[in-house]
Amino acid sequence: MSTNTGRPHPQEAATSRAGPQGTQVLSAAEIQKLALGNLLEQDHGASTHEPLLEGVRGMHKGQRHRLHQGRQTIGRRGDNHIVIDDPSVSATHAWIINQHGHYVLMNTLSTNGTFVNDKRIHETVLAHGDKVRFGQAEFTFLTREPERTAWRRYAYAVTALLVLLVLASLAWWLY
Repeated sequence: MSTNTGRPHPQEAATSRAGPQGTQVLSAAEIQKLALGNLLEQDHGASTHEPLLEGVRGMHKGQRHRLHQGRQTIGRRGDNHIVIDDPSVSATHAWIINQHGHYVLMNTLSTNGTFVNDKRIHETVLAHGDKVRFGQAEFTFLTREPERTAWRRYAYAVTALLVLLVLASLAWWLY
């Protein structure tokens, strides 16, 4: 580092790849690689260990926010764990806390309220499929993927039908 200018020497500039304020300089290919990596990382489905809040309509439709262990803040301000850019959402609107494997949603004196299944709440334990609304921003709490559940029900129904057919044919053959 040059003592006169505070900027790196020309030899150091090529290896550090940082701008004058310390911002890392990336090529377009590196940015795409990082973005693709983040999408792939975020794309695995909901589970009981890592549930999701999934946007239901409007500008939030399809947005997925993964919930982690501990307390997460939700609000409009950029320093929240889950940022919801909606004018009806307070700067710090709510908390989601994982308490012994149960996710508890707490309203933090927001102006427009926090609702679960259209009921205004102060604190409640969330269950799979609950409709959660922060102001006018609506999400669904997911602990599993809907497609997997539908497929599993279909598989159980087909298996049950096959078992019944086998039992019926055995009963007919024996009598």
